[in-house]
This record gives sequence, structure tokens and C-alpha cells, in this order.
Amino acid sequence: MPDRTDVKKWEDDVVYLYDGSFEGFLTCVFESFYRRELPLQITAGDAPESLLYRTSYIETDLVKAQRVLRSIPRKISSAAEEQVRLGFLTCREGKERLLLDFLRLGYRIGPNVTFMLQNETVHQLDRAVFHLTHEAHLLSGFIRFSIHHGVLVSIIGPKNFVLPLLVEHFTTRLPEENFLIYDEVHRAALIYRPHEFQLVPMDSFTLPEADREEAAYQNLWRRFYDTIAIEGRENPRCRMSLMPKRYWKYMTEFQKPGEGGLRLPGQKPRGALAEPE
Repeated sequence: MPDRTDVKKWEDDVVYLYDGSFEGFLTCVFESFYRRELPLQITAGDAPESLLYRTSYIETDLVKAQRVLRSIPRKISSAAEEQVRLGFLTCREGKERLLLDFLRLGYRIGPNVTFMLQNETVHQLDRAVFHLTHEAHLLSGFIRFSIHHGVLVSIIGPKNFVLPLLVEHFTTRLPEENFLIYDEVHRAALIYRPHEFQLVPMDSFTLPEADREEAAYQNLWRRFYDTIAIEGRENPRCRMSLMPKRYWKYMTEFQKPGEGGLRLPGQKPRGALAEPE
């Protein structure tokens, strides 16, 4: 891994384009050091139409990516490697350039870089990673499964790419189940069958219509949720603080039975409970 960190001698009028993969990003890091370039941006996909700077497409090279990845715990620390891996999963705009700046600083400072929260680069990366891990923590409790043909299925819409962080939580709690969690924002799915899982790209997924038995259980859950509520202690502001509204459309207790869309908190389900066959 080249160690060239004299910024004043580096070119900075280029934008790197890459394929969006973690290995592709690491290849960009390698090329930045090798070419002595400090790209203005590192962007997945095509260049923006209004871009005024020259662009360079960086082809993913697994050998170069591995050289960079091995250098991080060796020259900085294992904690820095974990921060880079997590940082790449965040939804922060410009995360690639932020991670490059973090690595440049880390190669110069060493293991203490992860504790330098007074540094703006380290602080911004730490905030982005906290947002990622906090969202994964919330979804570990907010995800609602329904059963379709013997498979537990759920759809989520997180801001960050949290599926890799949800693997351990659900595979340890549902080790003998078959389940699928689809992330409709990042178009990917966590697919699990006993003792093996895959994270796969998936352009689209439509939840099948619930059969009569599943619909009955969903109505039971809504009835339970409404029954335990204490009307005099309702606090909408607190509810939205602990359970952000952007998750509601994916949660059974907020869905209208037999319909799309949301029902308002406290609004009773329409119709009687369906009886299982």
C-alpha cells in the first residue's frame, strides 16, 4: 500500500467513478495514493451531468482492494477497519470522500485516530456510523414478519444499508425458520434458511396477499395493540420520538386490515376478527 500523504503535491481536480461496491471503493483508495490524487468526489455510477471536473472511472481490482484492507489494521487499527466497514454502509452523502480522508489521517496518526473526535473528519464519520447502528437497533424491534407459504417475510425501508447488521440478531433468534427481509430502498434482501444466509440484490419484491389464517393473526395483533393502550396517557410526540413515523407503514399495528396505507394511532381495525380455517 503506497504511503504518500503530502497533500500539497497532490492533484485535486478529478472525480472518481466506481461500481458502488466496497471493493470498488478500496480500489479508489489505492489509486488515490498510487496516482497522488485527492479526488474531489468518489461517486458510484455515472458522473453528474453538471460536473465541471474531469472524471476517472476506477475499475474494481480485488488484489488492490485487499492490499488496502490488510493495511488498515496493520498501519492503523482493527477499530479503524471496523469504522471504515460500517461507514461504507451509511447513507451519508459523500461518505466515500469522508472515508478516504479518515484513512489518510489514520495512516499518518495511527491507532489514536478513532479517539480524535475533536477532528471534524473523525467526528462526522462517528456520527454517520452511530446513525447506522442506531437504525439497525430500532429495526431489530420494529420489523414485523408475516407468514407466506411457510416463510417469514418482511419489508423494510431504512435510510442506511442495515441488512448486514441485522443478520446476527435474526439468525440467532430464528435459527430454525426460513425468512426473508427485503430492503426496498437499497433493493437487497436477507434470505435465510436454517444455518445459512445470503445477502442478495433484488430489484423488486411484492408481498403476497395474506391468507385467511395470517390475516386473522394480524388482526389479533392490532386488537392487542389497541387494547393495551391507555387513552389518557397517549403522547404522540413521544411516540414519534421513540418510533419514527417513517417506519409505521411497515408495521402491522399501523396498517389497515385488508387495505393498503396506514391507520391513525388509536384507530380501531375495521370489521370483526377473521376466523382461521
